[in-house]
Amino acid sequence: MPRSEAWVARVKALAERIAASAGRLARPVRLMEVCGTHAHAVGRYGLRQLLPPNVDLISGPGCPVCVTTGGQIEMALELARRGITVTTFGDLMRVPAPGGSLAEARAAGADVRVVYSPQQALDIALAEKSREVVFVAVGFETTAPAVAAVVSQALAAGLDNLSFLCLHKTIPPALEALVQDRELGVDGFLCPGHVSVIIGSEAYRPLAQQYRVPCVVAGFEPADIMLGLAMLVDQLAQGRCEVENAYTRAVRPEGNALARAMMGEVFEPVDVAWRGLGRVVDGGLALRGEYRALCARERYGVQEQDTGEPAGCRCGDVLRGILRPSECPLFGRACTPAHPVGPCMVSSEGACAAVHKYESAFLVAP
Repeated sequence: MPRSEAWVARVKALAERIAASAGRLARPVRLMEVCGTHAHAVGRYGLRQLLPPNVDLISGPGCPVCVTTGGQIEMALELARRGITVTTFGDLMRVPAPGGSLAEARAAGADVRVVYSPQQALDIALAEKSREVVFVAVGFETTAPAVAAVVSQALAAGLDNLSFLCLHKTIPPALEALVQDRELGVDGFLCPGHVSVIIGSEAYRPLAQQYRVPCVVAGFEPADIMLGLAMLVDQLAQGRCEVENAYTRAVRPEGNALARAMMGEVFEPVDVAWRGLGRVVDGGLALRGEYRALCARERYGVQEQDTGEPAGCRCGDVLRGILRPSECPLFGRACTPAHPVGPCMVSSEGACAAVHKYESAFLVAP
């Protein structure tokens, strides 16, 4: 059997397995994927349409750019307005804040540069020592180790013209906040593959044990995702609440020990604001100890303000999982990928962008 046909057969078999287990459920259940790559794969391959009516798959706060608040982006904009060279990943450039976007700031003459790794920010600071450079560090545990390594290099080199605006978020505390959200009522988590490579599948054990919510780590191929969903529905049908790993070829129980050690050396957990979720206890990372000398917040005295959402934008509710992208009144009308209002339509990992690109044909016209 050709490889593509084998994949189709595998996905079909998993869909049948999900339907069989779902038939034993006493009530409808809500499952949440917490990874932007999962959100786009679900849409691209039409996986949501393969699920039985009593299994509802929703998207959560799995896009690191999307959960970055307007107030956090405003800090980066303030630095750019002061003539500081601001470097960051491309996805953050078009995310709107009350004062505009980084892309607009660059168009107005600010020195805002897109980099593909934090190492490039270090290289800029080394090559242009008369220039103040800030790297705006966004992302989950996936990108944090690479940033930590560059922070360590910068401190060792004695660079005094490079600092870091740390906007990192961490996934397990956010999942705990979601479980405590009674309005959401999530029954199981499809846990992110990339993040889990770093933190390991055991990172979700306290969540499953304390809150009795099944957690399954999944990869990114259609069969990977369907297997993860099948394992979740199996658990619910059997009355189990465990942590299971459907991505064993990449994720170990303990994760990547070296990467975790690097993060622990450079960063410490802090309470931080997430778009949609509010302030999450220990939901972010900040520079610790001697590395705080490279903290842009402290060096330049910028402070985060509560800016709220753009008028009419419901991205916060989409990230929280209580609203589907298509239920936002701006979706596909005032807010499109070409003219985005909120971050969920801007980012390549955003749930609104995924639904607009892949699932519009399935939406019922108002």
